[in-house]
Amino acid sequence: MLVKTGLIPAAGSGTRLGPFTNAIPKELLPVGEMAIIEHVVRAMKLAGIEHIVIVVSPHKHGLSDYLGSGKKFGINISYVVQEERKGLADAVLAGEHIIKEDFIVVLGDNFFAPKTFLKDLISFHIESSADTVVGVADVADVTRHGIIIPAGDRILDMVEKPAVEEAKSSLGALGAYVFTPEIFDAIRNTKPGYKGELQLTDSIMTQIVRGKKVYYKKIDGIHIDVGTPRDLMRANEWYLEHRNGDI
Repeated sequence: MLVKTGLIPAAGSGTRLGPFTNAIPKELLPVGEMAIIEHVVRAMKLAGIEHIVIVVSPHKHGLSDYLGSGKKFGINISYVVQEERKGLADAVLAGEHIIKEDFIVVLGDNFFAPKTFLKDLISFHIESSADTVVGVADVADVTRHGIIIPAGDRILDMVEKPAVEEAKSSLGALGAYVFTPEIFDAIRNTKPGYKGELQLTDSIMTQIVRGKKVYYKKIDGIHIDVGTPRDLMRANEWYLEHRNGDI
């Protein structure tokens, strides 16, 4: 089955990016000539996505003002509201009433290059007939990622933001996933975990316990979780250097 639907969680407060995020949502901070979230939208379009569901928090109107209906990107965009910030898994669950088929999730404050990374992730999901595929890479700071224990292409275990001495590998989830709708039931059966929130890592672990086909795919290129002012600078430094003066 082709993957035609995407979901972008964009309901976070971005407190580590203050004072910038006192004025605008973190997803609208610029990397080069466009907002971070626009890079994600364009990558989804390039991967063949036709409809994107963007999950926002109440009063976070700046995203719909910026992206609109998606017409200018050649894609259809819908917005759903996560009434309370209960974690990433809850943000994904907010799209259940719209999403009825396999879909891709990419965090709205993550910068990836090249933009073809989503095509590779989706192709692997289709070829492997997976229930879930997690995009991963070797990460320098395991305390900022869900860390997996691999076995071949499968994930045996996954721990959200472990302490350095507790991490059993350096392969960390990068905020890009492909799911079947079965993930929604797994989320509904997920208990609050790290920081008392519903963690997507724990929902994926629920699938593993259920015997679902949960795989990982290494993502090549660059990935920056734009969570701090320094991360924002790094993303812009990389982008400006690799745009060959086109800006």
